[in-house]
Amino acid sequence: MGRPALLPLLAGLLLPLSAAAGDWAWSLPDYIPPPRVPADNPMTTEKVELGRHLFYDRRLSGNGTTACSSCHLQALAFTDGRAVSPGSTGAHTHRNAPTVVNSAWNATYTWANPALVSLESQMENPLFGDDPVEMGVTDHTRPLILDRLKAEPVYAPLFSAAFPDDPQPVTLHRVIQAISSFQRALVSADSRYDRSLQGRLELTPAEQRGRDLFFGERAECHHCHGSFNFNDQVAHARSREVETPFHNTGLYNIGGTGAYPFPNRGIFELSGRQEDMGAFRAPSLRNIALTAPYMHDGSVATLAAVVDIYSDGGRKLETGPLAGDGRTTPHKSGLIARIDLSATEKADLVAFLESLTDLTLPTDPRFADPWSR
Repeated sequence: MGRPALLPLLAGLLLPLSAAAGDWAWSLPDYIPPPRVPADNPMTTEKVELGRHLFYDRRLSGNGTTACSSCHLQALAFTDGRAVSPGSTGAHTHRNAPTVVNSAWNATYTWANPALVSLESQMENPLFGDDPVEMGVTDHTRPLILDRLKAEPVYAPLFSAAFPDDPQPVTLHRVIQAISSFQRALVSADSRYDRSLQGRLELTPAEQRGRDLFFGERAECHHCHGSFNFNDQVAHARSREVETPFHNTGLYNIGGTGAYPFPNRGIFELSGRQEDMGAFRAPSLRNIALTAPYMHDGSVATLAAVVDIYSDGGRKLETGPLAGDGRTTPHKSGLIARIDLSATEKADLVAFLESLTDLTLPTDPRFADPWSR
């Protein structure tokens, strides 16, 4: 796969950065451009703080049991360590919970939906979705949820400060705007790799060898993970056109037919086109050592196993209902080929990937749970 879809960023949809950013300032190294911000949801310190409270509040779910943070834990770079995640009613998601760190720079959201191009639109999935139920917001539970928020004394000043021009700001629309602002504030740019770029430390010899493999033409990882965010769908404040490729990486080939297991068949689920079978968005590799298990369905347990799969040019499943040789699927991206890395090369590559772990993000109090339990 790897077929790019061009996403025009119309100037009328975005304010200039200075206007859209409000009073918020990202602290970014010079090789990371500021993210784009919707014109109707400028960043402010007050909105980010409200969003932090809402992100960690279980009262936002229909039955009061689940928060956004239930599937996005700070210590795990805002993932949850599960293959798939339970929603508020106990039903499990079909796909692995992706990190929300650096999501401000994503061109599309979730694993395989070209239509979701903003954090605000993405948030409607966990809030209102029913296949499966995650947060469980329905016409019946919506007023109950809003009543809970209005009854919490902490929220009145927070909503008023975040939306000073709105006399009745406690709405789900404002909730979505605030949580999206908090997510845009979740920045990871303080890994060993970042510090090496800034001249603050030197990578170990193994990390350096892994870096050279990663960005070289032997391992070729950089073709899908070569941006500052280590993915290939990136949008920022100065973007004009954004490529949104999706890739089949040879993870499945059920019965030799090229099929992936329902309902995890990539953008094929939306397009119905065979060439889109198994095509998913390449995730950011930042903090990858904290975000196991891996792949869209959490079916690969370790980072070393992921490297093994890419070294082999795909995965072969010998037995069971999903058996098949993903290395030979007809829909596999041309970027995925057998490269037969040695054991030392694999270890070096893992060492470099581990150097992408942010040294401050997992414990940064600015992103922590504000509620006393």
